[in-house]
Amino acid sequence: MSSVTIKDLEILQGVISQAGLDYQLELENGQISIMGPSDIVSSEVGVRLIAALYAWINPRRLGRVFDSAGGFILPNSNLKAPDVSFVKAERLRRSIRYFAELVPDLVVEIKSQSDRIPPIQQKLQQYLEQGAQVAILIDPDEQTVTVYRPTGEPLQLRGDEILTIPELLPGWELLVSELWPPIFEENE
Repeated sequence: MSSVTIKDLEILQGVISQAGLDYQLELENGQISIMGPSDIVSSEVGVRLIAALYAWINPRRLGRVFDSAGGFILPNSNLKAPDVSFVKAERLRRSIRYFAELVPDLVVEIKSQSDRIPPIQQKLQQYLEQGAQVAILIDPDEQTVTVYRPTGEPLQLRGDEILTIPELLPGWELLVSELWPPIFEENE
């Protein structure tokens, strides 16, 4: 079986989009991975994180925040789209109308209902090996946030513990509990 190129992937993504299907494609070692739509809890967690990051990053002009549709061509030629990512301003001065050819400084993967944790951990480790400074795994089922860095042990947070990323976003803080979708009472 021959390897698929990024150009091949773009063509296939175009066909999928024209058919009205909501699938994102990634390329890893010449093989295509297809990601279907996420469950709504995972999607809402992503939006809540993006909102918190953007509210801090944008007024300070620290860089750019991307959702799961933002594709990155990594140094190993894989094309990946983390659920949430951040790139420092000095590394991406201007957004381009193509995939960014770099590794995001921050990558976040949010466990979907059908995901298993070990493959997500492996994916995050690959991002770190390619040059990401921080990788985060959010598990809505267990309501945990695990922070990975190139060195040291992973740090798992939960409840009212505070997520910080001082090496990228000095001063930014987020209560882990703020990531989880609220429950609206009938009398509200």
